[in-house]
Amino acid sequence: MEMYNIIVLIVLFVAGCGLIYYVLKNVGNKKVVNAVIPDIDTIREVLHAKVDFFNKLKQGQQEDFIQRVSYFLHTTKISPEKGAVITDEHRILIAASATIPLFHFNTWSYENLDEVLVYPGTFDERYGTEDADRNILGMVGDGAMHRKMIISLQALMGGFSQHANSNTAIHEFVHLIDKADGDVDGVPEYLIPKELIKPWIDEMHATISAIRRDRSDIRDYAATNPAEFLAVVSEYFFQKPQMLKSDHPELYELLDEIYVGKKTIKEPI
Repeated sequence: MEMYNIIVLIVLFVAGCGLIYYVLKNVGNKKVVNAVIPDIDTIREVLHAKVDFFNKLKQGQQEDFIQRVSYFLHTTKISPEKGAVITDEHRILIAASATIPLFHFNTWSYENLDEVLVYPGTFDERYGTEDADRNILGMVGDGAMHRKMIISLQALMGGFSQHANSNTAIHEFVHLIDKADGDVDGVPEYLIPKELIKPWIDEMHATISAIRRDRSDIRDYAATNPAEFLAVVSEYFFQKPQMLKSDHPELYELLDEIYVGKKTIKEPI
């Protein structure tokens, strides 16, 4: 029995090393910071139970999605803060949120992110959780918080609830994508083909104007600035694609070309 247990451990170790090698070879080249992550069956179970985007993929695409989730979990710290208690399910959903916006690109990794900090609920601009007026659900860090993201556990789970209309985690990862070219300006130059930049900017400003004049059903926060517009409508695109296509066909077509139509990027972001 003891020899059997030793053999099982060796097999698991070799399989784990093989998975790490496969993921690093096929997804990106970031350093492994978490050697032990949830097993493939657990990842698949959580994705099937919680992530509609995953369930709509073909079987081969689902396996690719799982490998990309594994890569994120291997290469990005996910740390509970301010009393938050996190589980494998939470970690997997964070990794899924990172994977969704860039899934249709052949090679990618979030080179501008080292760690995701998970807070139990809302926080304020100083990252505090005691202010009665705190209302922030997610944030891409800057300054001392450079290369970090903060996400509310409450918002993370709400984004993957059955009837969710928004997804804060996807929203924040879109900000990271936008930030990769150096400017958080609503124009993700790593993703968008050059010939689409002007049509995208024109559609973005026209839609922001319509929101501000109360002539659009896109939520008001999208009109805050171009960066928030990109993040909000990207949530819409991944959460409710058919509704977006029906209600805003021009916007849908541009987002589809940005996120799906172009299959490669020059460098990992």
